[in-house]
Amino acid sequence: MSRCVLLAAPRSFCAGVDRAIEIVERLLAEHGPPIYVRHQIVHNDHVVRRLEGLGAVFVDSEDEVPAGEICVLSAHGVAPSVRENCEQRGLRVVDAVCPLVSKVHAEARRYADSGHLVALVGHADHVEVIGTRGERPESTVVIESPEDARRLDAGGLPVAVVTQTTLSLDDVSETVEALSERFGNLRRPAADDICYATQNRQDAVKQLAEEASLILVIGSQTSSNAQRLVEVARNAGAEAELIEGEDALDRSSLAPHETIGLTAGASTPEALVQATVARLSELGWSELEEITVAREDVHFRLPSSMQSARRAQVTTAAQGGGSA
Repeated sequence: MSRCVLLAAPRSFCAGVDRAIEIVERLLAEHGPPIYVRHQIVHNDHVVRRLEGLGAVFVDSEDEVPAGEICVLSAHGVAPSVRENCEQRGLRVVDAVCPLVSKVHAEARRYADSGHLVALVGHADHVEVIGTRGERPESTVVIESPEDARRLDAGGLPVAVVTQTTLSLDDVSETVEALSERFGNLRRPAADDICYATQNRQDAVKQLAEEASLILVIGSQTSSNAQRLVEVARNAGAEAELIEGEDALDRSSLAPHETIGLTAGASTPEALVQATVARLSELGWSELEEITVAREDVHFRLPSSMQSARRAQVTTAAQGGGSA
């Protein structure tokens, strides 16, 4: 019997995750350990453990960082109060916040400052939502569901909607429609508030589910986008499981499935995907076909302070080479 793995594309790291990890790696290379990072730089245990091995120290609060040390802000973003506290404590802040998250923060500020009630669609306990709400907490309400939307009292204020970037259009559409029905003239979220990587990975999973009876999603339990990929697969009619990597695979549980779909959350290293492909091949799923729904060529620049430092290093190296 021919057994096949359908491999989703795109998968694994997005541009925001790539940027955040590169920032920490460069700081470690240039300054040496320790480099302190507020919160997990991305929600993946393998990434965090690898960076810890290089000398990164992950803390829950900037208060844990010794005065004068470098403090990296994770990809998920923080409230202004965190930045203010870092400044008061004399920390050297390096911003690894995803530019898409920073864009939503700016929208939340603009809407609130123009007299709107900001309806923030997302999960209240997610670190990204906590950071976004912190921009204008007195003017922002977190909406987790259509039911929340229907109960919202705007106090006569016009309503503007922003969203957690790691939700898809499918995730937010029903809630936004409920807000629209309740308040009529609504400032809706821009299409590019939704992370392109989230949407692409969910679209790929839906396509996998057309042929695969089981979809394996590689990611950590703490990853919201990986958890959501499992939900999308199940909603599309496939069985689905979140796994940390190839060690979780067991032939007996895979046996009923002739075709298996495989993908990974946006904070999952590609190396884990390839290790899982190899393990599936060992177990008998040796045919491999990549299912591509989009091409991603997005790249985000490093913070200006790091670009300046990089340019200075290049200049110094060039001068040294010329005098030799």
